[in-house]
Amino acid sequence: MAESALKKKENGRGTRATDAEETRFNILEVATAEFADKGLSGARIDEIAERTNSSKRMIYYYFGSKEGLYRAVLERAYTAVREVDADNRRDDLDPDAALRDVVGVTFDYHNQHPEFVRLVMNENILRGAHVGEVPGIRERNRKVIDQLRAILARGVASGHFREGVDPVELHMTISALCFYNVSNRYTFSFGFERDMSSPKALARRRMSVIDVIESWCRA
Repeated sequence: MAESALKKKENGRGTRATDAEETRFNILEVATAEFADKGLSGARIDEIAERTNSSKRMIYYYFGSKEGLYRAVLERAYTAVREVDADNRRDDLDPDAALRDVVGVTFDYHNQHPEFVRLVMNENILRGAHVGEVPGIRERNRKVIDQLRAILARGVASGHFREGVDPVELHMTISALCFYNVSNRYTFSFGFERDMSSPKALARRRMSVIDVIESWCRA
């Protein structure tokens, strides 16, 4: 085959692969919003296809079924939040500063990605029926706990933190406080007449959550 023809063929393959990846990405983007807003039962493949200028057949080609698409959305969401944890190495920070950074980053992520909170809420309504099929979720979670365990150990050694704080309990408490600010934002804002989405309210709440967690761990 002539060199120019070979290059065209290779470029054609590269273009098709790129187009396929972009199509898959767009489907996941739209599907994330649909599943976050309407849950697994309420979301419609027809609507997702229409918003992506794709087709039901194409979606089923990539993901197999509506449930397969939902699981792909879950995998993408959990991978993204754990990548944020993994990308923030804190070995050069004092233990108290490292812990405060963990809490602050977690709070910011939840606030900036309310779709993640809604996906988690929807999956809990389904009693975790699909999360167990997300590849590698337990391994990623273990890395988060290992990081907290290391921060706590350094803090105990330096006298910053008390002994006996369970890193899993710590992670659960951080997640709960950061999660609540998004999951209950509208009902809390109405019931207590306080706009929980304003920059001032978010900054105040962020600092409160950080202080609560640090105080709980402090020696």
